[in-house]
Amino acid sequence: MKVGILGTGSVGVALAKGLLRARHEVRFGSRDPAAAKVPPGALADKIDAVSRWAEIVFLAVPYRFAKDTLKAAASGLMQGKILVDVTNPIASAEDLLLGFSTSAAEEVAQIVPGARVVKAFNTVFARYMSTGKAGAETLTLFVAGDNPRDKDAVMRLGREIGFDPVDAGPLRSARFLEPMAMQLIAMGRRTKVGWNIGFRLVREAAK
Repeated sequence: MKVGILGTGSVGVALAKGLLRARHEVRFGSRDPAAAKVPPGALADKIDAVSRWAEIVFLAVPYRFAKDTLKAAASGLMQGKILVDVTNPIASAEDLLLGFSTSAAEEVAQIVPGARVVKAFNTVFARYMSTGKAGAETLTLFVAGDNPRDKDAVMRLGREIGFDPVDAGPLRSARFLEPMAMQLIAMGRRTKVGWNIGFRLVREAAK
């Protein structure tokens, strides 16, 4: 697939490495493509150009930049495309900006109403995004969205990277997935557990 990644930080770069290894084409959308540091095999271009080129787009910027980034992409270029929201709405006080009545993913869907928004990859630290594994453990990729085929497409990409993808329900389930990410961050910052952690959903074998 032609995969566009909006954002050239650690999250976007890690995702790109996993997607490139799975033989997808990757281009980064950046406000300054010439200065963007991207992994070998990927290209950088203007945000609107990448949004036009890509078949599927990942929003991989800090949430506070999401609105401006999507405006730069121009909503018309996102019509009918899958937009994977990787953001978490974290406040400067290390708390969530949004909660009970909405989520970052639902707000993103309001900004680009023509896009088919899927929430995924937000519950994984960047260090594990390129492989889907923490050591020998396969991490769970929770995927939420309102269109089953869109979720299937994102789950397939996650599986190719190395994750164990799980359907987490409709897009409003992002209201639960975003606090899960906040819990991981809190544990990494405030406890002795450290940053080498991730979620794995355990299933009992069918009898």
